[in-house]
Amino acid sequence: MSPMSAPGKFPATSPPLRWDEAGGIRIGSSRVTLDSLLATYHNGSTPEEIAIQFSVLSLEDIYSTIAYYLNHRQEIDSYLEQRNQKAEQLRQQLTQKHNLVDLRQRLLTRQSQK
Repeated sequence: MSPMSAPGKFPATSPPLRWDEAGGIRIGSSRVTLDSLLATYHNGSTPEEIAIQFSVLSLEDIYSTIAYYLNHRQEIDSYLEQRNQKAEQLRQQLTQKHNLVDLRQRLLTRQSQK
């Protein structure tokens, strides 16, 4: 029997994540956000289904991103929660600023008066 030979060297890879100018995380060179990919994943889509929905992403990038998420769940869930809180604050500010609370009712009333 010959001794088992050592495996050849191979490059280590990191997840294809990058911060964008607005403070969000994007996948690779695409405009797809980590938030979007993970929302789709959490809704039960497989990596192959995600690849169909986000055709700009490679299957390798999708698997790599999901694996990174699973290994860093606490940190990424915290990031996602912060993003959700900021989005909710922005929605409230816009609603107040543009008086959108009863916009639908005002439009219906206006239309019925014509």
